[in-house]
Amino acid sequence: MESLSCLVLKPSPPTRLFFPPRIPQMALPGSTFVFPFSMDYQLPITTAKLALKPIRASTSAVPTTPSTTSTVTSSPTAASTKKVLVPIGFGTEEMEAVILVDVLRRAGAEVTVASVEPQLDVQASGGTKLVADTRISTCSDRVFDLVALPGGMPGSAQLRDCEILKKITSKQAEEKRLYGGISTAPAVTLLPWGLLKRKRTTCHPAFFDRLPTFWAVKSNIQVSGELTTSQGPGTSFLFALALVEQLFGESVAREIGELLFMHSADDKPRKEEFNKVDWAVSHTPRVLVPVANGSEEIEIVTIVDILRRAKVDVVVASVEKSVKILASQGVKIIADKLIGDAAGSIYDLIILPGGVAGTERLQKSRILKKLLKEQDAAGRILGAVCSSPTVLHKHGLLKENKVTAHPSAITELSNPVDGPKVVIDGKLITSMGLATVSDFALAIVSKFFGHARARSVAEGLVFEYPRS
Repeated sequence: MESLSCLVLKPSPPTRLFFPPRIPQMALPGSTFVFPFSMDYQLPITTAKLALKPIRASTSAVPTTPSTTSTVTSSPTAASTKKVLVPIGFGTEEMEAVILVDVLRRAGAEVTVASVEPQLDVQASGGTKLVADTRISTCSDRVFDLVALPGGMPGSAQLRDCEILKKITSKQAEEKRLYGGISTAPAVTLLPWGLLKRKRTTCHPAFFDRLPTFWAVKSNIQVSGELTTSQGPGTSFLFALALVEQLFGESVAREIGELLFMHSADDKPRKEEFNKVDWAVSHTPRVLVPVANGSEEIEIVTIVDILRRAKVDVVVASVEKSVKILASQGVKIIADKLIGDAAGSIYDLIILPGGVAGTERLQKSRILKKLLKEQDAAGRILGAVCSSPTVLHKHGLLKENKVTAHPSAITELSNPVDGPKVVIDGKLITSMGLATVSDFALAIVSKFFGHARARSVAEGLVFEYPRS
C-alpha cells in the first residue's frame, strides 16, 4: 500500500535555518560567472552570448501551459533520455526544490517531482504549497539519469524516512548514475543511507559537523564522482547548473546560466536607488504577491521565501478561478487565496512576478488593476520583476519612475536604467528577474528593516551579500 511505503510522522512546523557567513567564492579565469572552489571539480563555464530560444514543452508528468519563457535544449533525442527525479516532502526547502526543477527543465530534462507523503500537496519549509507530479511509489521501477534531493527541515528527515526513495537513490549510487543533495540533504538524508562513503561532501553549514571530518569540504559546490552536493538556497542555481553540465554538457550549462542572469558579482551593480524615501512601517510589513498560470516559479518562490524569512507577512493570491496555478516551467503552486478574497486588505507592498504568459494574465485581471491603482493613489509601494513592469506601464503607474526589467521587456518602458540588477525609485522597486530576484527580495528586506536584517537573512540562505 502506498500509505505504508514511507514512514509518515505527524510533522512539527518547518524549521528555518540560520548560520554563520558563507565561505568566499572563486571566479574562474575568463568567466562571467562566479563558482566556488571545489577540491574535486570546478565548472569550466566561459563567456558566451546567448540568443534566446523558444520554449520546448517539458515531457514531465505535468499538464502544460502556453509559455514564452526561454529555454535551451540540446536536442529532442537528448532531452527525452535525461530523466530526473526531484523528491519533496513536508518541510522541503521551496527555493531549492523549485530552482532545481525550473533550471533542469529549461535545459531539456524530463523532471518528475515526487511526493514522499501520502498526498501530492506538500507544504514547504517557508509555507509555500507545492503540488508534486506523482507519488514516490510510482517511481520505484523507473530508471533516472539523476536523483537530486532538495534540503530543508523537516523535509530532509521526511525524505530520509522514505524506504522507497532510499532504495531508488541507493540503486542510483550502486549503478554509478548521478545523484546529489543540497543544504541539509547530504547530512540528514544521504549520510544515514551510507551514500557518502569515500566521497568529498559539502552541506548546510549548520549541519557540517555531522559529515565525516576527513571527507567534509567547505565549498559551495562539491562534485565527487557521481555525487554532487551544495550548501543551501543561495547556492541552488550553482547546484542546478553543475547538474545541467553533467547531464547535457558545458555549452548548455553556459547558455542556461546566461539566460538566468547568473553574472559574476562584478558584472552588474547589485542595486541602484533614486529619490530615496523611507519604507519603514510601525507594524509587520504586509505584502501581496499576485500569481497566474504562466508566472515564473523561481520568482514567486524566491521572493516569498526570502520575505517570510525576514518575518514579512506575505499573501500569495491567484488571479485565476482556482488557487492552484501552473507556473511557466510546469511547477504547480497553491496560492493562499484568490485575488478577490485578498482585495479587502491593505498591503504595504504589492509585487508582480514575471513570466510573459503570467504577466499577460496579471494585466487582464480587473481586480488586480483596481488594487494597483489604489496602491499607487495611496502612496504605497509597488514592485515588479522580469516582464511584469510592463503591467505597471500599461496601467499608467510608472510615470517618470526609473525602472529595470527583463531585456525582452525593457524596450517597452519609457525610463529604463541599464546595468543594475535592482532599481529602486522612491516607492517603486523593479528587477531583471530570475536569478536577480534574491537581490530584489533582500533589497526589500533592507528597505523595511535595515541592512543588518537583510544580511542576516542572506547568511541564512548561504547567499553572498555585502557587509555594508
